[in-house]
Amino acid sequence: MAAVAPHPYDLHDAIERLKKERNAVLLAHYYQESEIQDVADFLGDSLQLAQAAAKTSADVICFAGVHFMAETAKILNPERIVVLPDLDAGCSLAASCPADRFAAWIARYPGAVVVSYINCTAETKALSDYIVTSSNAEAIVSSIPRDKTILFAPDKNLGRYIEKRVGRKMVLWQGSCVVHETFSLRKLVGLKERHPKALVIAHPECEEPVLAMADYIGSTTSLLKYAVSSPSNEFIVATESGILHAMRKAAPQKSFLAAPPDSQCACNECPFMRKNTLEKVYLALRDLAPRIEMDADLIGRARRPIDRMLSLS
Repeated sequence: MAAVAPHPYDLHDAIERLKKERNAVLLAHYYQESEIQDVADFLGDSLQLAQAAAKTSADVICFAGVHFMAETAKILNPERIVVLPDLDAGCSLAASCPADRFAAWIARYPGAVVVSYINCTAETKALSDYIVTSSNAEAIVSSIPRDKTILFAPDKNLGRYIEKRVGRKMVLWQGSCVVHETFSLRKLVGLKERHPKALVIAHPECEEPVLAMADYIGSTTSLLKYAVSSPSNEFIVATESGILHAMRKAAPQKSFLAAPPDSQCACNECPFMRKNTLEKVYLALRDLAPRIEMDADLIGRARRPIDRMLSLS
């Protein structure tokens, strides 16, 4: 029978010990539980985590995030062990764009340039010309010759936002994130009325009415940087609520309010991100499982558009 995990109070020490024994690095997204963020070697958004994965010299990468993120780390490190604390930590956005349907959609637009948000499966990445994140999508789309038709997938909200930013129409796949679609405009207006001095900051995956209320729109990391550097002391944050932990640590004197969802549920928390727990991180490092395994041909095809992104970032 497998040994049980240490008492929760001892998990941080046990994880640190295992990282040294395994020559492992723990990469964590800002949307993870706060206790995972606090023990991570590197904390960031999708672009920063991809860059960190590309540069690591560790033998083992434990990726506290969702499946497509761990896949990206494996694509960039095919010779290394990559573990994901919970293999069921998926992504509604990635699931909205299955590769077979995506390939059929692309076939309708011969000669088009295919730009895919990093929130997609490896199979979808392999069908793409460029991978982008919310941090670099505007710059990469702007670099594509204007005589080219651009197919943008899978997030329609981010696609619409980029269209406005660059002044260029694209053909948009109709996918979306369950968290960023759940924010209630009516409740956001009510929260703003109760906190009139608060600035609304939003991720571009949010729907247009929410973005229209925002004082600042940006990637997860840029929202954090803006909130810390802004002279304002109060913010309403329209993205996954895990980022509030990093904001409060970086600017403890400021007030950060999570934008409210449409119902009384905790729908501003990603149910997939929250599948990872501190105990599962410990077990993944202890057992070196569950592992991300991918076919070498798929890794090669998916890596090309990722490398193009990293070279432009």
